[in-house]
Amino acid sequence: MNNETKQLMNSSSPQPSLFRRFSVYLKDFKFAFVVAIFGMIGYASIDAWIFSQLQPIIDESLGQQNYQNLRIAAYFVVPIFVLRGLFNFMGTYTLSWIGNQVVMRMRQQLFEKYIHLPVSYHDNHASGGLISKVIYDTEQVSAAASKALLTLVREGAFVIGLLTVMFYYSWQLSLVFLLIGPVVAVIVSVVSKRFRMVSKNIQQAMGDLTSSVEQVIKGHKVVLMFGGQKQEKVRFNDKNNNNRQQNMKLIVARILSVASIQVLASIALAVVLYISSLPAMVEELTPGIFTTVVVCMTMLLKPLKQLTTVNSEFQRGMAACSSVFAVLDQDEEADKGQRSVDRLKGKITFNDVTFTYPEGQTPALKSISFDVGVGQTCALVGRSGSGKSTISSLLTRFYNHQHGDILLDDIPIADIKLTDLRKQFALVSQHVTLFNDTIENNIAYAAKNVSREQVLKAAKIAHVEEFVELLPEGYNTMVGENGLKLSGGQRQRIAIARAILLDAPILILDEATSALDTESERLIQDALDKLQQDRTSIVVAHRLSTIENADQILVIEQGQIIERGDHTSLLAQNGAYSQLHSLQFSEGKKD
Repeated sequence: MNNETKQLMNSSSPQPSLFRRFSVYLKDFKFAFVVAIFGMIGYASIDAWIFSQLQPIIDESLGQQNYQNLRIAAYFVVPIFVLRGLFNFMGTYTLSWIGNQVVMRMRQQLFEKYIHLPVSYHDNHASGGLISKVIYDTEQVSAAASKALLTLVREGAFVIGLLTVMFYYSWQLSLVFLLIGPVVAVIVSVVSKRFRMVSKNIQQAMGDLTSSVEQVIKGHKVVLMFGGQKQEKVRFNDKNNNNRQQNMKLIVARILSVASIQVLASIALAVVLYISSLPAMVEELTPGIFTTVVVCMTMLLKPLKQLTTVNSEFQRGMAACSSVFAVLDQDEEADKGQRSVDRLKGKITFNDVTFTYPEGQTPALKSISFDVGVGQTCALVGRSGSGKSTISSLLTRFYNHQHGDILLDDIPIADIKLTDLRKQFALVSQHVTLFNDTIENNIAYAAKNVSREQVLKAAKIAHVEEFVELLPEGYNTMVGENGLKLSGGQRQRIAIARAILLDAPILILDEATSALDTESERLIQDALDKLQQDRTSIVVAHRLSTIENADQILVIEQGQIIERGDHTSLLAQNGAYSQLHSLQFSEGKKD
């Protein structure tokens, strides 16, 4: 209960500044808001005016048998309702347009933020939750910007109009209604806090749901092979049920708040009916006045209900705003580099580099020092988790090292502008990322000023041409999500063609052939040999047979270099490298 109370306090405290920040999105639509407000107030004013005409119709037309007012009303009923419909269209359409504009802008900002956030942020946040913010949370903002504001202004104006009519005809009876105003305000204030807290929980639950679905879809083959359907079914059921529970909490709060306010309004109505029966009031009231006041009070129940209900929509929108703004307030990837470079030669220097991951306790790299000359190949070998891939992450500044120096052509990488730095590297990884686009567009991804001939040349060098010729649509073949329509070897060759087209001076190969069959490995190794020509290469290797010609091999264990040298000298040392080589060689013989 204490945690819930804390959440309640935290969720309610930032509301003024939160709404002020949200209102910034609305400033560009001032004219549209004027049109919308004019339409909504016009709509509510017509409704209130119609009720104000009950008294003369009852007292004069029916009571005094003067039917002129009825005839006039007959002439104006249709035009008035046409005008009412126009006002309603102005208000509803314009606010919906504003809401969709705000959602589009928020989604664009979130998307742009995601692609500029550091790698560490994406490593620590489930992609399903991030997707949910773009899809679900922004929809809640739309509800606050359109539906909530529509109801707030239109029904609020209607309430004011009805109260005006009531006070005009009988301020004594109408005064009773104002007595419940403070109580209604207290109820709305308390319920608003509850709405905000539950809405945050709903958004979290939606993020968990999205993540659960995404994981099962991406790992569908694993689920099928290991018979994990029951496990995933139970896991999803728990998250789905949690989402249902949170939504029901919101519904209960909404129902109780609406019921409470309507009971208060009915009490006020009962008091009015009782006062109307007193002799002092009977003398002053005409049938028309009494009917007008009672009907207006009765009509107040509906807008009061809608105003209370819309409070939940508004609070959900504000909770969603809080969730979206939390992402937008994240620091983008830091780039303190001031030096612009075009194309470096490719010399790499690590000097006493130590690095610990943000969430880690033990250093992933400890006092690492080595040099790679221009055009040389440096291979990194060792067990999984020893720190090999961390070195390539530091080179590209996906993470920033804490101690020591990393230099390219004797320039500290921290001094180089991030965009210029990453242009110096081409990365081919074991985990190839392809986009749901054509083969040609995947090869030419983000490349500038390249011709189709250059793309085809890169594809030929990488042996992409060999399997593309067998496809009906050739280079226009869609590869599917992350290249699922292609084999692992085909995806890898497209990644190599992309790296060839980039023509960067430094190449990073991160276990690029570890998961391939023999034929694919032969083709890809041939493509990699061509790619490595005249380039400095950092090769994270699993199969030692692929690095026998490397100029330098570093054996890494628990973040430290325990051996270094070329293939021949390391075998002669009869140390860790020699043992690893013997193990792989004996396994190869058995195979």
